[in-house]
Amino acid sequence: MIEIIFLDVDGCLSDGGIYKTNSGDEFKRFDVKDGFGVEQWNKMGKLTAIITGKSSTIVEQRAKELGIKYCFQGVKDKLAKAGEILELEGLSWENTAAIGDDFNDMRLLSKVALSFCPNDAHELVKPSIRLSKNGGHGAVRQMIEIIIDRSNLKDEWMKRWL
Repeated sequence: MIEIIFLDVDGCLSDGGIYKTNSGDEFKRFDVKDGFGVEQWNKMGKLTAIITGKSSTIVEQRAKELGIKYCFQGVKDKLAKAGEILELEGLSWENTAAIGDDFNDMRLLSKVALSFCPNDAHELVKPSIRLSKNGGHGAVRQMIEIIIDRSNLKDEWMKRWL
């Protein structure tokens, strides 16, 4: 059963755009549906971890808002960092899922039990499942709902709302 999801940010949790104001401030676009899905996953006692190559206070703030336990930025080797997290949590690779959209995600995607990429990921990224949603536009929520369905957790997922 999947217990932890590894999230890439740019192109997955965000739309991958780098937005800058005239004064040089940077901002990112996040989808509220993705955020809601992550929060609910966490409330079910599951884990999420951001592992991203870039560094940004925006990402750190978003991780805190969503209750994401691990947020590692500026990571060159995402596979190694995921392995460290698994060791800390006492989990194995069979308990993992990940979403990524580009070359720097491919090693991690090839190792996890269930891998995903947004519809607009690079064509050479070959996960278990290519989602119909684009990065930053509900792809993470779609991934979580697929995991929920495959894990027979739909009743637990829905009982919060019905």
